[in-house]
Amino acid sequence: MKKLLFLFCMLGVMAACSSDDDDPGSGFVPQPSERTVIVYMAGENNLTAYVNTNLREMKEGSRQLSPSSCLLVYVDKSKNSELPWLARIRDGQVTDSVSLHDMGISDKDEYASDPYVMERVLQYAVSRYPASDYGLVLWGHSTGWVVTSDSIAYTRAYGVDNGLNSAVSAEGMWLNVPTLGRVLAKLPHWKFVFADCCNFMCLETLYELRSVTDYVIGSPVEIPQEGAPYQTLTPAMFDRSNFATLMVDRYYEQKIGGLDLPLTAVKMSEMEQLARATRTALQAVKTRQTTEYADLKDLIYYYYRSSRFFYDQANNIFYDAGDFLRAKAPEADYQQWKTALDKAIVKKTFSAKWKTDKKWDTFYGNNFTVTPERQHGVSMYIPQSPFAGSHADYSRDIKKFAWWYAVWQ
Repeated sequence: MKKLLFLFCMLGVMAACSSDDDDPGSGFVPQPSERTVIVYMAGENNLTAYVNTNLREMKEGSRQLSPSSCLLVYVDKSKNSELPWLARIRDGQVTDSVSLHDMGISDKDEYASDPYVMERVLQYAVSRYPASDYGLVLWGHSTGWVVTSDSIAYTRAYGVDNGLNSAVSAEGMWLNVPTLGRVLAKLPHWKFVFADCCNFMCLETLYELRSVTDYVIGSPVEIPQEGAPYQTLTPAMFDRSNFATLMVDRYYEQKIGGLDLPLTAVKMSEMEQLARATRTALQAVKTRQTTEYADLKDLIYYYYRSSRFFYDQANNIFYDAGDFLRAKAPEADYQQWKTALDKAIVKKTFSAKWKTDKKWDTFYGNNFTVTPERQHGVSMYIPQSPFAGSHADYSRDIKKFAWWYAVWQ
């Protein structure tokens, strides 16, 4: 599972991908596309075994693409014989492969989660494969908005890279969301950012990316290791008028272990209005509150962050934003907020139970009931006592996000 907590040295271009790879040559001049989609696969971690599976699915899906659609993939996985590489997938084949070195990036900068590497790779991709608009897929681990200190980098949110070619480790360098936003802002505006990684659909992250993309698509909960069904999702990414809805539908059709995955597509142009409505609702909540910190018992949350085998509410994070406001705000303020949310959400799916790395009944099912009315598809950090769980760190790190100042201060 693409877990919240644990969330190519290449000899030549031909060795990097496969025998069907073509050397683009120095005279390579691609024709502009209607849409270029870049799948950024940060797989140098314990998800590396799923890289090739998803690549095969993309090859299958690419057979349905028109010549004016350009699918690119950047692959960094745990394999000593390959440097990370960028290639196009077209008509079921990997073509035009270039290595990290070919893109002018040195061996010392191999972390997919290094903002310098991401920026250079994406700049190379959009300059080499120009298009009318662009989409980005973030493939790998994610921890929502949460920023945590570790031995390599004080950055944790997306794309952990262990830098060791280890297929078991999910420790290493991460890319935090504010930095991700700054990287994407240096590139052409994105039509969509699709997060095939855990817990991405939190209001803190969405607000941080509001200026760099038109839509963000993903899930507020954990993503199973298998990831998206790219054989059907790939054609949906290139639909010119209805891609957001189609992408959610195609992903939702894939049931892992018979379970549904809650998914949400959010329009970024509505995030400022949603922030204003959230601020108004939270002010009303504070007026009603009789204690410094709200009672969060029985509310829907999207991850229990602890390796312990017993339940402790202090380890709940990513509360459903609407479930909190429905329970705590005056009805009129909640309805005003929900109107703003409904304008922002293009598509949403429901799940009463989802796959998680914890035992469902112990850590989730016995603590709240999920209904369509209560599940709003986006999460939000709710301040709690700094003496509970890791909330001393959370209350410090949340202040790195613009959302905090927009709605809580």
